[in-house]
Amino acid sequence: MPSHITESRIHGGAYSSPEFAAIFSDANQVQKWLDVETALAATQAQMGIIPPEAAREIARVASVELLDLDALGRQSMETGHILVPTLRALEALCADGLGEYVHYGVTTQDILDTGLMLQVRDAWGLVLQRLRAIRGHLLRLALRHKHTPMVARTHGQQALPTTFGYKVAVWVDEIDRHLERFDEAYARVMVGNLTGAVGTLAGLGPQGLEVQRRTLESLGLAAPLSSWHSARDRILEAAWLLVQASATLGRVANEIYHLQRTEIDEVREGRRAGQVGSSTMPHKHNPSTVDLISALSRLVRAQMLALTDAAFQLHERDGTTWRIEWAALPELFIYAGALLARMEGVLLAGLDVREARMRSNLDMLGGLILSERIMLALAPRLGKQTAHHLIHDIALQAQGSGGSFREALLSDQRLHGCFTRQALDDLLDPAAYTGLAAEMVELVANKTIPRCSSDGLEAVMATQGNTSQSQYAMEGM
Repeated sequence: MPSHITESRIHGGAYSSPEFAAIFSDANQVQKWLDVETALAATQAQMGIIPPEAAREIARVASVELLDLDALGRQSMETGHILVPTLRALEALCADGLGEYVHYGVTTQDILDTGLMLQVRDAWGLVLQRLRAIRGHLLRLALRHKHTPMVARTHGQQALPTTFGYKVAVWVDEIDRHLERFDEAYARVMVGNLTGAVGTLAGLGPQGLEVQRRTLESLGLAAPLSSWHSARDRILEAAWLLVQASATLGRVANEIYHLQRTEIDEVREGRRAGQVGSSTMPHKHNPSTVDLISALSRLVRAQMLALTDAAFQLHERDGTTWRIEWAALPELFIYAGALLARMEGVLLAGLDVREARMRSNLDMLGGLILSERIMLALAPRLGKQTAHHLIHDIALQAQGSGGSFREALLSDQRLHGCFTRQALDDLLDPAAYTGLAAEMVELVANKTIPRCSSDGLEAVMATQGNTSQSQYAMEGM
């Protein structure tokens, strides 16, 4: 019976996504361990370390479908060891005693860490796929509304006019920086580890570095220069990239949430067929998905604290902190996957951009939102600081009396002869004071974003001079 919210039959659809849940499922985790064992045996057979028939037999039976996961779980509790039951099961499946060559010269953490990186790599591709899709939806929205004027708010108050397209372009630009970070980090993160009990490769002998390099290359991972059993910065970097991207999308969701407030009502989350806002108030149209996204972004961030604790490894290996990763990293990825899926869904459904309400909100303060423009228009004649003090005084008077800023400007004797009525009306047009917002939308739209290759192998191997992974395929033994 599921008890965790990501696996709940009630809540799971909101807090998880099938693709990410599958990547971090028990079945896929064990299969990744078997994949590493298979690749290791293949390399060792090619190098004459174990018999070729042993590698072929291990490859033949290294399928999670042949294992009883419930039994492995029970045996893990009995033995107090996470991998030994799987190794015993794999050995038992091999014919003619060839299972003796399973797990030859390596240690448990080698298999678990390398298997984890294979899971991270699969999830990484999905993250980028969804993040790019979200970027595409937002960029189209930014271009469509690059000239749509709206209120810009600072400290929760109306400040100056901007455009909705520019607001969205800021989001796109931030996502682009995340994509750049993912691209830059790929080669650092996608590294396996087969360095043995204390990281010295002693169990693999003089050929240890070559065994590790060939094995990891066949899996599409790079080889480390030294063991990272206790150096968890790669895990932290992968997690932190997701935290940053999730924080951005959480911020976007929070912005939509507040723009949908009845008193503002400038953007609304699209309404789905059958959607209900309240169990008791029939009129409600709640931003239910963006408030979920905002919550998920915080849950992603919360896992980072646990993973930071996991980085305080003792000596060459340390289970007291390593075990934290087993819980926190999959949970972080699953929450992030749900967040990405929900945000893509919101944008696919379409946001209701309420241009008329944006315009009415621009006029709410009776022209006061253009006080900077009036001040700067007066600055050449009066001096900037003098103009600021004067307009500040007039603005306070208009606010205090509830009158029009325009009329307050026209009636103030200190400004006599400074403006014609038509010139003042032109200066008080909020749609004409959005600066270079539209131009900056185009700048964001026209830049090139990185696209890391789908398997990433070339990017990872480029600095190592490694040959093609096909050289070490099983068929070449």
